[in-house]
Amino acid sequence: MGIAGRIAIVTGAGNGIGAGIAAKLAQNGAAVVINDINEADALKVAAEIKASGGRALAVKADITRWEEVKAMVDETVRAFGTVDILVNNAGALRDNSILKMPEEDFDLVIGTCLKGSWLCCKAVLGHMRAQQFGRIVNITSRAWLGNPGQSNYSAAKAGVVGLTYALALEFAPHGVTVNIVAPGFIEAPMARRLPPEIQEKVINAQPIKRPGRILDIANAVLYFCDEETSYVTGQILYVDGGRHVV
Repeated sequence: MGIAGRIAIVTGAGNGIGAGIAAKLAQNGAAVVINDINEADALKVAAEIKASGGRALAVKADITRWEEVKAMVDETVRAFGTVDILVNNAGALRDNSILKMPEEDFDLVIGTCLKGSWLCCKAVLGHMRAQQFGRIVNITSRAWLGNPGQSNYSAAKAGVVGLTYALALEFAPHGVTVNIVAPGFIEAPMARRLPPEIQEKVINAQPIKRPGRILDIANAVLYFCDEETSYVTGQILYVDGGRHVV
């Protein structure tokens, strides 16, 4: 049955992993709302999807602000009639030792990764419950298990795991599944900002000795969005070259 005809929102979809997820969903027949805080990036991705024959709408919104999240979902419903799929991909990094980390860097990462995901879920779940169907996929990271220098990011992503479990339990009776894709080291703009020696160290620490592809993440998200995965909820799918078992 797939996702043909479904309506999806992908946050942080102006580049990198989010853009790849949006493109994959569109290729499989979904209409996709491209959310990003950078409107130019969102418009570019939406234009590329349309040029390939897909349906897309760019919506600028700061997902840390309820009014903007609600307006984004309202615009989606006006344009397409409903919301079937939400992919919480938007994130932020501000790495540092806790001894040197400013409070505003903690607030930014928690606000974007955790609060933003919570607000987006809050905004769509009423629609999903009413139609007795929904797919929510939260993008986390193996960092939720704890990484040195990432106390803010690890705490935020661990919070998203708890949020996922809570919503999976609460909305299972309403045909809504809530799952997680946890990427490892992926060839994407965020990872490429790391120093080369750090990139090499990360890759060498995992069983599959190469970076992952954006397509690997997009395929995992597509799996959770499919109508035929209705018996799968509250799961974490690690796409990390086996790093989580080391």
